[in-house]
Amino acid sequence: MVHTTVREEMKNMDTVEHENFGRPSETRTFPHGKAEILNMGDGTVGRLTLEPGWRWSNDVKPIAGTESCEAPHFQYHVSGQLAIRMDDGTEFVAGPGDVTSLPQGHDAWVVGDETVVTVDWFGATNYAKAPE
Repeated sequence: MVHTTVREEMKNMDTVEHENFGRPSETRTFPHGKAEILNMGDGTVGRLTLEPGWRWSNDVKPIAGTESCEAPHFQYHVSGQLAIRMDDGTEFVAGPGDVTSLPQGHDAWVVGDETVVTVDWFGATNYAKAPE
């Protein structure tokens, strides 16, 4: 398997693209939230909007059909507080301005009464998408 860096991938871009989350390529809804997906070139960017009461293990697990979230994420946290617990027991809360890199194998939930919004550059491709 060949691994490339974002910088290497950017060098290979030869087309200008301009998209907006106000007109997503796809919107996936689930209880207490939604994932708005932009397909650009060979990549996918997602904006996750998670309402108070959202928890992956309650609201997305039935769609994914896995014990924990198997989507790795590279996210910028725009608003709200998101608690994350890795399968190994590591737990933390991410908030506005934080950037998180999460390997597969985690649960997450909204903390408090503020909506969580994250922009995800890595895990949105199949997030909350029913297996085919």
